Amino acid sequence: MEMREARSGDAQAMSDVLQELIAAGRRSKAGDAAHVRSHYLEHPYRLSCLLAFDEAGDLLGFQSLKRADSANPYGTPVGWGIIGTHIRPSAARKGVGSRLFAATVAVAAKAKLPAIEAFIGDGNTAALGYYESLGFRTCRHWEGATCKAYAVGPAH
Repeated sequence: MEMREARSGDAQAMSDVLQELIAAGRRSKAGDAAHVRSHYLEHPYRLSCLLAFDEAGDLLGFQSLKRADSANPYGTPVGWGIIGTHIRPSAARKGVGSRLFAATVAVAAKAKLPAIEAFIGDGNTAALGYYESLGFRTCRHWEGATCKAYAVGPAH
């Protein structure tokens, strides 16, 4: 598996991953290329957006990390990281997410984030289990979502 930072030319491939998640009932938010550009590629608080590719060069999924500001739509504490993980259904449970997270948590530590928060729809049992398996713990519930936090630091 190859990983690299996302670039502007990746918007359509990233959108394709999101569209597959929508079709599989695992995502309800927008997934078009314009959304990818505004929320992942050109977001002003972007710290990282890592892509994972298979041996043939096909995109398996991606993981974004942003620094929360006071206007973030999730109510994440200011200065924490906001994580988003999007794995193609056909690549689920094959280690893609854990490999992405290992690289993302290194970015979070370098950025001196105290914690990373995931905002997960209450019905998304796969995502709830994924984040729990990485060491995220429920920190609050908010508007139909469970928020899980991961403490960034030397113990992790």
